[in-house]
Amino acid sequence: MDRLGLIAGGGDLPVRIVAACRAQGRPLFVIRLKGYADAALQTTDGVDLALGEFGKCLDALKKAGCSSVCLAGKVSRPDFSTFKVDLKGMTLLPGIIAAARQGDDALLRQVLGVFADAGFAIEGADAILGGDQTLPGGALGAVRPRDADRADIEKALRVARAIGDLDVGQGAVVSNGLVLAVEAQEGTDAMLERVATLPVDLRGTAPQGVLAKAPKPIQERRVDLPVIGVRTIELAHAAGLAGIAGQAGDLIVIDRPGVIAAADRLGLFVWGEG
Repeated sequence: MDRLGLIAGGGDLPVRIVAACRAQGRPLFVIRLKGYADAALQTTDGVDLALGEFGKCLDALKKAGCSSVCLAGKVSRPDFSTFKVDLKGMTLLPGIIAAARQGDDALLRQVLGVFADAGFAIEGADAILGGDQTLPGGALGAVRPRDADRADIEKALRVARAIGDLDVGQGAVVSNGLVLAVEAQEGTDAMLERVATLPVDLRGTAPQGVLAKAPKPIQERRVDLPVIGVRTIELAHAAGLAGIAGQAGDLIVIDRPGVIAAADRLGLFVWGEG
């Protein structure tokens, strides 16, 4: 089995990919991005590198015998004025900065191109984790949307796709037809925390409202598919929402048993359209 090179940012997704590779008996080498990668990844074979150390990263992957790479985890947009780069990174920096001005998706495509040009195949996190890690159609768990929730689900998904088309973000919150928030650079958790501070006359009497997440129509699907986990369920509940929705097969569910248990306990639906 070929060895996978995992470029690991923050959050649970890289940790889950490591667990999946171990379960599959697949050899793995992890590039732990400094300031982002979870401490749990320190027990895996790999190296700690800064975001801009492209030369060291490519050399480490080649020496480890990796034939493919997966980019996974949260990484905030860097301040390019203080961006630490090695010699290879210096040659790539003008193209990366130019791509970043076009939006996050353009930036991701530029970074993927660096690895593809170096001869590495690109694998998506969803392909490594397997189909049972993405949102299925219908209800995930015992709670189902009420008839009153259907319009909010449909509008929240439309809004999420619309902002994705502009390369803004992947998520939106709608309650009783009112758009309460859209996700930008702050991420889903911060967006939900913001919704929780809104007055009740906007949010409605809990439980009401839906968080929808959708991949950007222009998105490179092998990187940055939308993700939810137990923390998303907890924050949606704290914001007074009735549930979470996404397009079936287009949303990664981290720790599915934990998500189902949390959603059922808190009375939230998790719904897959299509």
